[in-house]
Amino acid sequence: MPILPSFASDDNSTPNDPMAVLNRVHPPRPDWYEELYASAMDKAMKSYEAEIAGYKSQLFDNLRGKANKILEVGIGSGPNLKYYSDYPGVNVFGVDPNRKMEKYARAAAEAAGIPPSNFKFTQAVAEALPLNDASVDAVVGTLVLCSVKDVDQTLQEVRRVLKPGGVYIFVEHVAAEDGTILRFIQRILDPLQQTLADGCHLTRNTATNIARAGFASFDVNQAVLSTASFVNPHVYGIAYR
Repeated sequence: MPILPSFASDDNSTPNDPMAVLNRVHPPRPDWYEELYASAMDKAMKSYEAEIAGYKSQLFDNLRGKANKILEVGIGSGPNLKYYSDYPGVNVFGVDPNRKMEKYARAAAEAAGIPPSNFKFTQAVAEALPLNDASVDAVVGTLVLCSVKDVDQTLQEVRRVLKPGGVYIFVEHVAAEDGTILRFIQRILDPLQQTLADGCHLTRNTATNIARAGFASFDVNQAVLSTASFVNPHVYGIAYR
């Protein structure tokens, strides 16, 4: 998989150094914090992943036989890697700002039967992806846009690295409807959530960002998950480059 300096957008020829953007957007955290957060994400999300598995299986079926090179943005501990277990010859490139996620993601890749030579982990942020233009068949991002610094820039990077006709699969939590008790609770808890969950926002409407990002087509659905508590509702779907 070609790994080259990232460019800010299709229309900007000035390269961004992915490591410089990483340090600016996601300044280094202490090792103990990175490890604590990575371990917590690996262990605490199991009930959530079990509940959302049906939705994810439906989405990932769209990649079978069509995507050989997959970029996963915000790969974390690798909960999505099991969905590629029956994709022969798949190559997965995982990006995450937390370097401590790598060992968990590699363990998940091994459990999914993905050979080490077919899995690469790179510490980077979604606002400056260290891949060449039009270099992947699919981009996957689940629970990512809630915590990036710049949602629109992230989506432009997703478009940039996708091949024409490529797909972007997403699962994101978004703000509850205005005027509801849940939205009121989210507004109160949002500052605390950002502090405890490494920048996660509760009140973003990222489906709107995806819709206006310039994809050729866009399909979105909504679900409410019991295991996600006040982190609801969720939007999930596919956008085509």
